[in-house]
Amino acid sequence: MRSGQVFYKNELAGTLTQLDNGSFLFQYDEQWLIDSNKPSISLTMPKTKMEFQSATLFPFFFNFIPEGVNKRLICSKKRIDINDYFGILLEVAGGDTIGAVKIIKTI
Repeated sequence: MRSGQVFYKNELAGTLTQLDNGSFLFQYDEQWLIDSNKPSISLTMPKTKMEFQSATLFPFFFNFIPEGVNKRLICSKKRIDINDYFGILLEVAGGDTIGAVKIIKTI
C-alpha cells in the first residue's frame, strides 16, 4: 500500500491511497469536510464523507503525470517503471505544480 496526502493551496484536503491490489481510494480529511468554505478538489470528487474508489488512478490525478520525453526522463532518473502511474504521480506532484493541488508522498 502506498499513499499521498493531497493538499489544496497548501492545506491538507485528503489522502490518496493505492491498495496492494492496485486499486485506488481517495478520502477527504475530516477538517476539510467540516469547513464549508473549503471547495472540493475536483468536480468529479465532491466533498463528502464517502470514500471514492477506483480500479485505476482517478482521471483528476492522472492528469498530473507528464507525458512523452518528460515522463521517460523522470522514470529513468528516478528509476520508476514507466507504467507505475502512482509512483510517477508521487514523484512529480509534490513540487511546483500547475494549479492549487499537490500530492506529498507519505512514508
